[in-house]
Amino acid sequence: MSGEQLTREIGRSGVRASAVGLGTWAIGGWMWGGTDEAESIAAIHASLDAGVTLIDTAPAYGLGRSEEIVGKAIAGRRDKAVIATKCGLVWHMQEGSHFFDQDGKPVHRYLGRDSIIHEVEQSLRRLGTDHIDLYITHWQDATTPIEETVAAMEDLKRAGKIRAIGASNVNRSELEQYINTGSLDAIQERYSMIDRQIEADLLPLTIANRVSTLSYSSLALGLLSGTIRSDRVFSGDDQRKDNPRFSVANRQKAKEFAEAIRPVAERHGASIAQTVIAWTLGQPGVTFALCGARNPSQALDNARAGTLRLADEDLAAIETAVSAKLAHMDG
Repeated sequence: MSGEQLTREIGRSGVRASAVGLGTWAIGGWMWGGTDEAESIAAIHASLDAGVTLIDTAPAYGLGRSEEIVGKAIAGRRDKAVIATKCGLVWHMQEGSHFFDQDGKPVHRYLGRDSIIHEVEQSLRRLGTDHIDLYITHWQDATTPIEETVAAMEDLKRAGKIRAIGASNVNRSELEQYINTGSLDAIQERYSMIDRQIEADLLPLTIANRVSTLSYSSLALGLLSGTIRSDRVFSGDDQRKDNPRFSVANRQKAKEFAEAIRPVAERHGASIAQTVIAWTLGQPGVTFALCGARNPSQALDNARAGTLRLADEDLAAIETAVSAKLAHMDG
């Protein structure tokens, strides 16, 4: 494994970022069994030092906690970071539709103009910055026209508060509406070797319209990392505790898959996780891969994937292993 971090442009915005991005959902603690602020900041610093510039966060990750930690970590290093954060999951009002409760507070999906204007100011404050590089609608709100939402984000862009516009967790119809505004730079969607639905319904549209795609859960919440043992116990509010994806049978399939692609990984001096991330970035239409890390070791492991260049024969061998070992995975 050699070379510099792979970088790509976010849509047509002119903003470039590392193809491997640091996802900070786990850093917020919520649904991940808590967080260690010092370790989290160290993970962000390790990512930046390794050339990972893209850092993805959201207000909903711990009700502002993740953004606050990111803000502390990038203080004095803002010029090294490309910050993506989100709007549309709100707890300061109860407009839109109820989505879930967090820490006893009801969180609603809402993307009305006034709410977005409020949210961006709160995110800028928590992040300790005067601009957000990529601003993304986190989940879609059926009560607000997409045109209204995008118009508000366009105003923020003209004001210099955001540099690029994104949407997450969209269906094909919603994506078409965003594209029709002419302002969409990126989407962020769940995508991995075992979550490939967007290949059929979304990626053809993004490729045709020069819209970037950021994949989240690229390692399927760690299942594809090659490091989760069959006897691992998930505790507290860790979302994997009762997730059928993490059944013993599925962990065994993941283990067999890891062994099947180990020759490719070893040929490049890479880990299984790095190889999976590099495969993700090799898929048509997938521009960035977001990978979570809660400590410097995990962050550096992910960062090295951005220097890994898989050949066509490597991608083909991995695809064969995916078909043979990961097909029909329950959950």
